[in-house]
Amino acid sequence: MNAETQPVAPQPRIHAVGGVLRRLWVPAGVLTAVGAAFAYVAAVDPNEPGHYPVCPLWRFTGLYCPGCGGLRSAHSFAHGDIATAVTDNALAVAGFLGFAVLWTVWVVRVARGRPMRFALRPLQLWTLGAVALVFTVVRNLPFGGWLHP
Repeated sequence: MNAETQPVAPQPRIHAVGGVLRRLWVPAGVLTAVGAAFAYVAAVDPNEPGHYPVCPLWRFTGLYCPGCGGLRSAHSFAHGDIATAVTDNALAVAGFLGFAVLWTVWVVRVARGRPMRFALRPLQLWTLGAVALVFTVVRNLPFGGWLHP
């Protein structure tokens, strides 16, 4: 047999596995950062005064912004108390769940070698803004007391 007719041994798939791991560095880094932030808020209770700054809008006007109660919500969420987390800030809980879904889709797409393209259209951005505005207005009206943190 000469060199032209000898069978070629299949190459190991090490490069494919290494490529997937290399592509997953960014999603893993994002999850690490978010996990560290949640771990910090879980360890340092925002219900205790002096650990975190007070919302300036609430301090100077007495109005709740869309983020008011977000740290308390994250603390409760990290401890598995979903009911209290929703009571503290329902919009934040929706954001936590939305992040989890988008991050999962991102990891699956990256692992399959597909790019993650996430671009909101103007209508979607306006809808998100309108939801935040309605949430803010309702939580500051007398009948929206159930949305107070």
